[in-house]
Amino acid sequence: MTLPPKDPRPAISRRDLLKTAGAAGAAALIPDAVGAVTEEAPATAPLLAGPMTNLTASETEILSAMVDRLIPTDELGPGALDAGVLQYIDRALSEAESDAAAAYRSGLAALDQYSRYSRGGPFIDLSTVDQDSALIDVQIGAATGAGTGFVGSSASFFNMVKSHTWQGMFGDPKYGGNVDFTGWDLINYPGVRLAVSPEDQRSLEADQLERARRSAYDFGLFE
Repeated sequence: MTLPPKDPRPAISRRDLLKTAGAAGAAALIPDAVGAVTEEAPATAPLLAGPMTNLTASETEILSAMVDRLIPTDELGPGALDAGVLQYIDRALSEAESDAAAAYRSGLAALDQYSRYSRGGPFIDLSTVDQDSALIDVQIGAATGAGTGFVGSSASFFNMVKSHTWQGMFGDPKYGGNVDFTGWDLINYPGVRLAVSPEDQRSLEADQLERARRSAYDFGLFE
């Protein structure tokens, strides 16, 4: 049995601006979400060294920059890259999600092509503001027109990467993401427990329950 997490930190909604913001409202939300960023400021996302198993080094760079904008490292703590989301995606594309590898390759190429077409440069070289606005276009299916590269709705690609990013950030660390329980710490999740005592419940409600920093697979029941 697992305890429900205490109310997530309010800032999660700011990190999730690409899920909630429409194109019209993006300009008002982005400065608050990413801090003091100007149109001229280049993106400075940390990139994974070398290619992933199923992606080239160039594709890995684009995915790294995209993932970093979905859940960035900021004053609240580590983001998706620090939590090992790329490693989670790499493992997923080699195992359970192997049929999605081609969609990743084509989608990342299309994202880069759309960035060049609509904002004058490759995705990894855009400012964080331009990266966010390009991703919002992709999310809402507006990355269309001559030269964009997307086959069908761009929203399908965005939702696939976002879903895998959320899984890698907040899922069980057994699967390669949520390194050092980064995602669980972010939302104050107290950890997996097989039983919850009344005292545990009272401590949880008082925000005093000690976190159980264990994978579910540390318990023999889940093997």
